[in-house]
Amino acid sequence: MQTLSDSSSEQFEHAGEFRYLQNQLRDRWNTIEQLDNGDADILVIPSLSVDQRELQKIEGCHHYEERLLFSLIRLQNPRTRLIYITSQPLHPSVIDYYLQLLPGIPFSHARDRLLLLSTYDSSLKPLTQKIIERPRLLERIRQALRLDKSFMICYNSSTWEGKLSVQLGIPLYAAAPELQIWGTKSGSRQIFAESGVPYPDGSFSIWNAQDLAIAAADLWERQPTLKRMVVKLNEGISGEANALLDLRPIQSVAPGEASHAERVAAIGDSFPHLRFQSQSENWANFSSRLPELGGIVEAFVEGEIKRSPSVQGRITPSGDVEILSTHDQILGGPDGQIYLGCRFPADEAYRLQIQDLGLKVGRKLAEKGALERFGVDFIAVDQGDGQQWDVQAIEINLRKGGTTHPFMTLKLLTNGRYDLSSGLFYSQQGRPKYYIATDNLQKDRYRGLLPNDLMDIIAHHRLHFDTGTGTGTVFHLMGCLSEFGKLGLTSIGDSPQQAQEIYNKVVKVLDEETRTQVNHASWPSEHSLPITWNGHG
Repeated sequence: MQTLSDSSSEQFEHAGEFRYLQNQLRDRWNTIEQLDNGDADILVIPSLSVDQRELQKIEGCHHYEERLLFSLIRLQNPRTRLIYITSQPLHPSVIDYYLQLLPGIPFSHARDRLLLLSTYDSSLKPLTQKIIERPRLLERIRQALRLDKSFMICYNSSTWEGKLSVQLGIPLYAAAPELQIWGTKSGSRQIFAESGVPYPDGSFSIWNAQDLAIAAADLWERQPTLKRMVVKLNEGISGEANALLDLRPIQSVAPGEASHAERVAAIGDSFPHLRFQSQSENWANFSSRLPELGGIVEAFVEGEIKRSPSVQGRITPSGDVEILSTHDQILGGPDGQIYLGCRFPADEAYRLQIQDLGLKVGRKLAEKGALERFGVDFIAVDQGDGQQWDVQAIEINLRKGGTTHPFMTLKLLTNGRYDLSSGLFYSQQGRPKYYIATDNLQKDRYRGLLPNDLMDIIAHHRLHFDTGTGTGTVFHLMGCLSEFGKLGLTSIGDSPQQAQEIYNKVVKVLDEETRTQVNHASWPSEHSLPITWNGHG
């Protein structure tokens, strides 16, 4: 089977035609409002076109194609038509759930403007590759689209999405495949350097274990007081490809205590004992991926009170950079590096600061020709008073991510606005909105719940989102529930406390409804996300 790494390394032979199609976005929609609200056919390709071996570290990953189902809320515009394609058919009740969220739009009217298609292929290939391998499906998609009013959106852009754009003759609203390097760990560090954004000391791309040991030794010599380092594969997802190198057990070869060669050798001997964030990872596999994906080593940012905020933005077809949102990410795993969920907005102590840094990154990406979504993750360390934080950028996501669907769900359901001066989101009635969201509410006792069972629970306990008050919970990853006991949700409130209470109620109800089933979590306790708003789980 051809891997994504093989595909991405090829010269994209239709780059000229791809750029021609993308330029049509600028011609058709002079403003982003026209793009969001105009007369258009939207082709949604929720393919996770990333390295498939790394993707398998995420349990239930094939159900993550459901995360873009928030796009169905775009059907509240009566002139929008939408095609949504998945590897396997979606449960009808899941589709009905989203369509019934639309305020003021008859269900039947929205359903008539939605075309659902499937490849009926559960193999470990990116969805977009599966589509391209089915000429009759391609033709059906082409015939359903008004080509002069169509564009394609995706989870992330790779060579596969570029080929699909060209074969269908419609523009892709995402960064071109050849620009995806700026979303790798090494590419992120280069963008930070060029845009003047602070980031931890470390290396650029490394392709073998020996060079990794040398780069780690060089870093230690530049920062002799370092206690730990982070080793990352270039194309890791949600922190699952990270590992921690603890320098404290090898202090006998610290700078000033031993030679450079001795330091390199000791670090190399430590690699089999790296603390991997993924439970399924080991050094033999990790080291085998370095020649394929590349990797980096960087200083681990220490701190007693430490958070991981992020900023999300987009680059419009006209090249303007907009900040969309900020979040405090909720992290878990052995060393708090695996993404579990988020809360909106980020803490006001650093919210505006990361907006400014995000704008710098976005403008540099725009200079290089990037388009649509980008996100920047940071590490923020409290300097002692809760008001001053040392903020350093750690990576760029040049794609949609775990914070995309919660915010877009809020925006599309409330038709509200993000206020750049405060970093708050206001409903049409002028009320600030807050939410807590996760992809990882996961417990063994939830296994076996079918989508229809979840709908019964939602209806009986009135857990649904109330379009009148703009509060409540919106569920996603419902297809993941029966097999993996895993569910996603976004709980929206008029205050952080109300959002927390709404979230807590959902968990309590699900626990009560499944109390006769097996009662132990399939992940460490943080994966059940007893999320609180003070930054501590």
